[in-house]
Amino acid sequence: MDPETSDIYDLVIVTGPTASGKTSLAASIAHILKGEVISADSRQVYRGMDLGTGKDYDDYIIDGVSIPYHLIDIADPGYKYNVFEYQRDFFRIYKSMKERSVFPVVCGGSGMYADSIITGYKMVEVPPDSGIRSRLEKKSIEELTGILSAMKNLHNNTDIDTKKRVIRAIEIEHSNKNRETQHSQIPKINSLVIGVMLDRDQRRHNISTRLQQRLKAGMVEEVKRLIDSGVDTETLIYYGLEYKYITHYLTGKLTYEKMAGDLEIAIHQFAKRQMTWFRGMERRGTKIHWIDGSLPMEEKVQQVINLLSLN
Repeated sequence: MDPETSDIYDLVIVTGPTASGKTSLAASIAHILKGEVISADSRQVYRGMDLGTGKDYDDYIIDGVSIPYHLIDIADPGYKYNVFEYQRDFFRIYKSMKERSVFPVVCGGSGMYADSIITGYKMVEVPPDSGIRSRLEKKSIEELTGILSAMKNLHNNTDIDTKKRVIRAIEIEHSNKNRETQHSQIPKINSLVIGVMLDRDQRRHNISTRLQQRLKAGMVEEVKRLIDSGVDTETLIYYGLEYKYITHYLTGKLTYEKMAGDLEIAIHQFAKRQMTWFRGMERRGTKIHWIDGSLPMEEKVQQVINLLSLN
């Protein structure tokens, strides 16, 4: 097979847990295929949220060539971008790339975003329901979590990270149960899904090392700038992980040492939840081709090219 094209697959999706090296692999694949990268990261859409979301812009430069990327830095911080908007924006870019004969390489660890491409069902925007919200806001987060768990399996604990998130998740589930599933008007896509796997010790080392690097690089200052620019603290907490814990530090709820320690634990737990989500995707029928993230880049890229060639 000519490595520049694929007669079987419409795109490659590179996914996996945080700190597994997805971005550099996706960019390297795009370089070989003369393609472009479409991000599938739920937080990298926000401008000015760079260190906390892991925007490693240098990873998009391969052999001195800048690989074009999409769906990064497209929304203002404070806005709550959602999977409905992602699916809409993804297919707009996907259509444009196909018209230009450019091969798409999707990259990101947000399993729900990747699922929205693979499933073949149209995501439907759910508007806020003031009646449901007014009733739910009187309940505790424990009561709300109980309600949500009765409505769906909680594959992704980010749904129950804050009270506002739980209420929104219940609102969406309530809307879903009051309408039939809508079959997609989007094109059928045949995706080669690549999962980047590291052993537990290596993954933990990468997470811990990267966190310390980003704290030294000014991640706390990044969150402070967001607050000073007018992004409210509740929204930053809603974004989770780095933004949640650093906001708690900046508002005096945590010491620096407690913030850094709790954040490190939370990122490790998040990586485990990501793997749970990917295993759920596999149980629901998605074939994920797992490759060893510790291999040299050339070997990882060649494995992907071989999979494109053999199918």
